[in-house]
Amino acid sequence: MTDQNKKLLDELFAPSAFSVSANYFQIGNKYGRTIFLATYPRYLHTSWFSPIINLDKVFDVSVFVLPKNTATVLKQLRDQLARLESQAMEEASKGKVRDPILETATADIELLRDKLQQGTDKFFELGVYITFYEDGIKELDDTEGKIKGILEYQLVFSKPATFRMNEGFISTLPINDDRLSVHSSLNTEPLSSLFPFVSFDLTSNSGILYGINTHNNSLVLFDRYSMENANTVVFGKAGGGKSYTVKLEILRSLIFGTQILVIDPENEYKYLSDTVGGSSIKISINSNQHINPLDLPTPRSDESPSDVFKSHILDLTGFLRLLLGDMTPEEVAILDEALIQTYALKDITPDSDFSNMAPPLLSDLQSILNGLAGAESMAIRLKKYTQGTFAGFLSNPTNVSLDNQLIVFGIRDMEDELRPIAMYLILNHIWTRIRRKLKKRLLMVDEAWWLMKYPIGAEFLFGMAKRGRKYYLGLTMISQDIPDLMNTPQGRAIVSNSSMQILMKQSTSSIDVIQETFKLTDAEKYYLLEARVGFGLFFLGQNHVGIRVVASYAEDQIITSDPRQLLEIEKAKEEWAKLG
Repeated sequence: MTDQNKKLLDELFAPSAFSVSANYFQIGNKYGRTIFLATYPRYLHTSWFSPIINLDKVFDVSVFVLPKNTATVLKQLRDQLARLESQAMEEASKGKVRDPILETATADIELLRDKLQQGTDKFFELGVYITFYEDGIKELDDTEGKIKGILEYQLVFSKPATFRMNEGFISTLPINDDRLSVHSSLNTEPLSSLFPFVSFDLTSNSGILYGINTHNNSLVLFDRYSMENANTVVFGKAGGGKSYTVKLEILRSLIFGTQILVIDPENEYKYLSDTVGGSSIKISINSNQHINPLDLPTPRSDESPSDVFKSHILDLTGFLRLLLGDMTPEEVAILDEALIQTYALKDITPDSDFSNMAPPLLSDLQSILNGLAGAESMAIRLKKYTQGTFAGFLSNPTNVSLDNQLIVFGIRDMEDELRPIAMYLILNHIWTRIRRKLKKRLLMVDEAWWLMKYPIGAEFLFGMAKRGRKYYLGLTMISQDIPDLMNTPQGRAIVSNSSMQILMKQSTSSIDVIQETFKLTDAEKYYLLEARVGFGLFFLGQNHVGIRVVASYAEDQIITSDPRQLLEIEKAKEEWAKLG
């Protein structure tokens, strides 16, 4: 590179102004100060430097490690040992009591000499410099005090590079130029405690990008299937970015071949499904797409048909209890017998091969109940779902397929009183199907509080969260009604059985419950109260970080829920159609 080119680069990258004072320097409108680590304690624990690395400040750190010649170090240690022993002998001759400090120093040097002589340890000169930046001198003083406090708590003492701020600034630039040359002698073990720089990041070598760590701008990249289970809960107030976060995860998970199943109460996911070629299934009273609640799961090769049948009867009993309301123990027993007889009408018994047999319909169960003593009340209550107002909803053969990679079940047009029933119906249908073939799947249940309000529904959802791992299924539960959800034992159990939790912006009415459940600090509590859209806390096991959910322009156009943005997209489509 010619001198002219170097000059041009200097002019291009150099700051507009740079001035140096005794204990700070100024670059443009920013002030900076350099400090160096001067003394260290006898013991350094692992990751002692991580609180500094994770400090929420703008700063640069340079670490210079210079190996020393072992023969020279051994000679210096021998001389130092001779002085210490001479001092100890002199004090003993005067009748003084033993000095523990001298004895400890002597023992440490002897141990270090042995390790160096045997080649199991080495000696280094270590220089650690920290340059931090603020908008004013007072802020510089505050930051220096904070850093010093963190270090002194661990018996590591720092000093400012007074009258050497220029050298300090240059020493912390990424150019490997140590102008300060303030070093401390350390052997391998205490030196290794400085590495690696342990930071609050949740980055792995596989998985999808969930967002950006707000603490250190690293990527939150993770594979939820690598945890003990793949379950996730997403909590936040309306408009805080819950659905946006989940839709972004859906879009990125599709790339890896994961099948996504979504229960969508407000048609928020339909546009996403239509855009990527997924299936949108509308479940409502007047829809021509139906799910038969009496569909049977197909036993796998390692499952007993009898066990599968009994398990299905239990799940179906839970669904019918949600459908019919409160039932006496006698009615529950009668219902169990009625279900067995209903399947027997189609020659389906616990010991038969029912994998290719057509299941009965709800109207068949109605007929059986009409003929059983003590089932009159249940028959009357079931009638509105087989012959009455809601007849088209449940009493038809299944005509929907789960073969697509993305399937969205829309229940927006379902009456409020039927929404929990519809959610249970869909979940039960999904559960019977996913057991047939092992495949990586995600099940997204938006506004799960609709179902969690009912003990039967909450128990079924918890059962899926607990058993889904065996079938390579990850459950994502999304909710904004957090207090009601956490007041149920099943809700608390689902949270504790979820390896990942994402908390977006919270309301004041729910923040206390959130703080108690997730053991948040006051700072984290206020962070969630004041969080902007798309910001939150990302929990993974025992670790958690602040997260900012970021989508590309193309992704944003697909997953946005902003009504203004959706209107603009529709308008652009209409204009494009006119041009076409």
